[in-house]
Amino acid sequence: MNPSIADLRRNYTRDGLSEHQAPVEPFSLFATWFEQAVTIETTEANAMMLATVDAGGQPHLRTLLLKGADERGFVFFSNYASAKGEQLKAQPKAAMTFWWHDLERQVRIEGTVEKVSAEESDAYYHSRPLGSRLGAWASPQSQIIADREVLEQNLAELEKQYANEAPPRPPHWGGFRLTPQSIEFWQGRPSRLHDRLSYRLVDGQWIRKRLAP
Repeated sequence: MNPSIADLRRNYTRDGLSEHQAPVEPFSLFATWFEQAVTIETTEANAMMLATVDAGGQPHLRTLLLKGADERGFVFFSNYASAKGEQLKAQPKAAMTFWWHDLERQVRIEGTVEKVSAEESDAYYHSRPLGSRLGAWASPQSQIIADREVLEQNLAELEKQYANEAPPRPPHWGGFRLTPQSIEFWQGRPSRLHDRLSYRLVDGQWIRKRLAP
């Protein structure tokens, strides 16, 4: 392979992260970084990697889109009967990672997961484009299907069924909220001496520590 994978590297020089720049809690820092990512990143700033663990202890990782963030936690949506939905049902813990290439920043979040309220799921579902709403009905997510025609036929039938009315939210589709127990902010620095600030929730209080890169 040319060039060699081992020779691929980038020297990070854009910014730094010091304790005097960081608040005592992590949510306002995340909000600032996210706002900057939305402005600067050339790709979807709300894209994240979500890690779950199945009942046998096997980790699973995939890319999702963040759809809400506040002091209660971080919200994403899925088919509850999908592989990730079943994994979260068996092991209601997860980790998510944001990588903002242009800003040379990463945020890692770990915590517990629960479903959001039906009202929250309804509100987001009905805000989606019609095609996405029908797609939530058309796709038996993570299940084996014969070919793509299965999805296209399902969608065509749904388009006829809901030609004159709005589709309701499928009962098997909705939101999850990850309530964080730890959040780590990583800022690339020269010579691989990166900045890492870790926030961990201890007895209801956020404890901030610097970690060696």
